[in-house]
Amino acid sequence: MKQKPKQIAAIICIILLVLLYVATLVISLLDFPGSDRLFAACLMATIGLPILLWIYIWLYGKYTGSKTLASDTSKIQKADTEKDS
Repeated sequence: MKQKPKQIAAIICIILLVLLYVATLVISLLDFPGSDRLFAACLMATIGLPILLWIYIWLYGKYTGSKTLASDTSKIQKADTEKDS
């Protein structure tokens, strides 16, 4: 089965998030010089990775012209409402 680029990006993001959660836990338990900055970096990456994945999926949808989860749904909902009328 051939996987789409969006699926591959999502799988990579999931793996990276799990690794970040483990790294954050380990860093929070250890006390070494610079661990506070490394802990903060892990927390910021935990927030930033899903945002970057969403941007990638949105740009991929714009580039290919396909609907994605990150697409602007207001246009889709408006078109569906007009069809129902």
